[in-house]
Amino acid sequence: MSRIEAPSPTGRITLSIDAMGSDRGPAVVVAGMARSAGKNPRIDFIVHGDEAVLTPLVERRRNLKDRVTIRHALGVVEMHEKPSQAMRRKDTSMRSAIDAVGAGEAQAIVSCGNTGALMAVSMVRLRKLEGINRPAIACLWPSRNRGGFNVMLDVGADIRADERDLLQYAMMGSSYARNGLGLEAPRVGLLNVGTEEHKGRSELHSAHTLISDNAEGGGFKFVGFVEGGDIPGDRCDVIVTDGFTGNIALKTGEGTAKLVGDFLKEAFQATPLSKIAALLALTSLKRLQKRIDPRRVNGGVFLGLRGTVVKSHGSADATGVSAAIKLAYELAASNFADRLAARVASIAPATEDAAQ
Repeated sequence: MSRIEAPSPTGRITLSIDAMGSDRGPAVVVAGMARSAGKNPRIDFIVHGDEAVLTPLVERRRNLKDRVTIRHALGVVEMHEKPSQAMRRKDTSMRSAIDAVGAGEAQAIVSCGNTGALMAVSMVRLRKLEGINRPAIACLWPSRNRGGFNVMLDVGADIRADERDLLQYAMMGSSYARNGLGLEAPRVGLLNVGTEEHKGRSELHSAHTLISDNAEGGGFKFVGFVEGGDIPGDRCDVIVTDGFTGNIALKTGEGTAKLVGDFLKEAFQATPLSKIAALLALTSLKRLQKRIDPRRVNGGVFLGLRGTVVKSHGSADATGVSAAIKLAYELAASNFADRLAARVASIAPATEDAAQ
């Protein structure tokens, strides 16, 4: 099964889009594609789903003309569906979209569908990189760093992670930061209940030693243990943790951001005077809204697979889908998957030694 991870000779990138996985329906996905097409003339799409539904949606978007191939797939992986069920089905838009990357027809896939099913089907159809035990999901987190974001992984691919997995996460996360954020030597931190070396579980102590020993060869700087407060801070660029902790942190952060936004809205609408204050502060409020808007960083990247997979929020609107498409395009254009494979291969001896 061949793959194409580099751009075509014409400089164009083809993305494979699962149009049927969104909570909001395929119209939102096509609208996000149109937004991206309007901003970037180098993107083409293979969109997967019900042809009868997708054809009129695509034809209504002038900037998608001659840039979209529709691939008919009637089956839809539902959000409540178990990964094992999704893996047995051959007619779904999700599987069709993944297979397009596996066959080398597209450089990356974007899906708003069931996360567990997407990971399971991707692992079977694309396979893991050699040397990877557990793939991880990496997300971008708004932070005080100069670039505005930190990378955190794993945020939900697997609730377990031993010291070898955490070393692999450090390598994959630093490679993502290098290619996605343009950081030459990313700073990596290992999430713990405190920064003191004696705190935390035994596997975290082992991972601390292993990551430290491989930092120079991996092209990153290891800052040691970090705490929850460092996730949006500027102490490091990559936060490494297991999927159980990472997913809870991610959902807590998203919920807190929404709560703060709701409180601000209520406060500025409370009295006539506060409404006037809101008008006076409108520019600053819009800047704040843009900074913390989760749609701007929509898209978790599945790391450790033989192909680039970007998972969009199921409830994402057109702006959020467009953000996920932009991320997929940038990773494909940078030849990220092949660079990640080379980086993972470089640490294979270290993880093998740790297993003994």
